[in-house]
Amino acid sequence: MSLPLITDYEYGISAIDAQFHRPRRAAIHLIVEKGVAALVDTGTSFSVPGVVATLKQKNIAVEDVAYVILTHIHLDHAGGASQCMQFFPNAKLVVHPRGASHMANPIRLVAGAMSVYGEAEFKRVYGEIVPINIERIMEAPDESRINLNGRSLLLLDTPGHARHHNCIYDECSQSFFTGDTFGVSYREFDVNGREFVFPTTSPVQFDPVAAHTSIDRIISYKPRYAYLTHYSRIGNLEYHAQSLHDLIDAHVAIAQRAKDNGGGERQSIISGALRNLLLQKLAEHGCQLPPNEINELLNTDIRLNAQGLIHWLDQPPDRFKQ
Repeated sequence: MSLPLITDYEYGISAIDAQFHRPRRAAIHLIVEKGVAALVDTGTSFSVPGVVATLKQKNIAVEDVAYVILTHIHLDHAGGASQCMQFFPNAKLVVHPRGASHMANPIRLVAGAMSVYGEAEFKRVYGEIVPINIERIMEAPDESRINLNGRSLLLLDTPGHARHHNCIYDECSQSFFTGDTFGVSYREFDVNGREFVFPTTSPVQFDPVAAHTSIDRIISYKPRYAYLTHYSRIGNLEYHAQSLHDLIDAHVAIAQRAKDNGGGERQSIISGALRNLLLQKLAEHGCQLPPNEINELLNTDIRLNAQGLIHWLDQPPDRFKQ
């Protein structure tokens, strides 16, 4: 097969395009330390052959993949986990304790996604997801450490986008692999090397208070870079952290203004307001893309963010305290 898009960085870090819906939508990050490899997130089952081909091109044996680390178990991040474990015989699957049981027994995870997409569309987008042997699953509670051939990787519990979310701090590169906790940043929106970052509030566990706390926790380590699943490396992290705080508050305010509207109307009102907000921020950022291209890039995120905000509105205020 042809190789996916690969972006190589320093410190043995590479981004492998997950080939999810479109190029440069989702990244699988590869970390190599003296010939031993770890993957951060997996894309879908259809992403895994591209990962295997990339490893072969880099002369890394499948037996030398020591860890498959999931930031969280949403299927654009974890849908390929079971296939990875079949391809990489010596790998441990590293996952937040709240997500581990769903990897060992994915029935509820699959059923929930199928209820949204329908069985045919689910299989077209995500392929097959099968149980993973519990003995190969490593639960990673807050401040767990992984030794990647002498390279320390620190896992931090970082809820806000999901309750089962870890971010990974790589002390070697002084960088975080942030999944969805530090937002979304598509490379098409870069202007003269400056990135545009916005939050993801997709269903069903958005928690703005926790999101703010997790962003501050990441910044407290004074990292040089963040490697986002959507899409890969960004710098200027203190600036982006403040922007994310402001945009999370703006998303919450948009949702609260629509709280008293009915279901379909509420989705339309929130989606329209989110689109206007992001278009305004992109114009301030200096983005020169035509409006139709911007909308094409943002449509899915706006729809999911609106759905997540509606779900958040309908929950009791103390649901995350137990």
